[in-house]
Amino acid sequence: MRKIITYIAMSIDGKIADSKGGVKWLDEFTHKDENYGYEEFYKNIDTTIMGNTTYQHIKNMGVEFPYMGKNNYVITKNREKLKEDHIDYISEDVIGTIRSLKNVPSDKDIWLIGGGKINSLLQDNGLIDEMRLFIAPVLLGNGIPLFSPFGKITKFKLISSKQYASGMVEMRYKKLVVS
Repeated sequence: MRKIITYIAMSIDGKIADSKGGVKWLDEFTHKDENYGYEEFYKNIDTTIMGNTTYQHIKNMGVEFPYMGKNNYVITKNREKLKEDHIDYISEDVIGTIRSLKNVPSDKDIWLIGGGKINSLLQDNGLIDEMRLFIAPVLLGNGIPLFSPFGKITKFKLISSKQYASGMVEMRYKKLVVS
């Protein structure tokens, strides 16, 4: 079964975007000499999952959609959506659909891009297998949290950590399977 992996940057206080959904605060941690393992990670996924708010932010960045060539799924409550060749929309049976995606035969994993509400939905349903969190040495105060409130406690094990010259720290966690 494929893994669903969260690969995301956040502030020390757990915010993945500012209060308007922006990520400009991450610009100072972007260095052309350091890709934070992104290229290797990207080669090992064939599917992305994100919420509609995250998708709209990506669309409004004024760049070509960065995940072309992948199977891209956008979770939305809005049934009246634009048809786009590179996106499949999920508006019904979200959890069942994502469970089905995990069971699609593939040697590649699934990237849970976010945002916070979608992260919480998948977490609450036991669907996040691994988290790669890149913690920027900044406090945002207000903003969009990595997780919105959820009810299910899940334990993870730290499997690696790495400090980068930019000040970012990567913490890689794997979900513990409780029997």
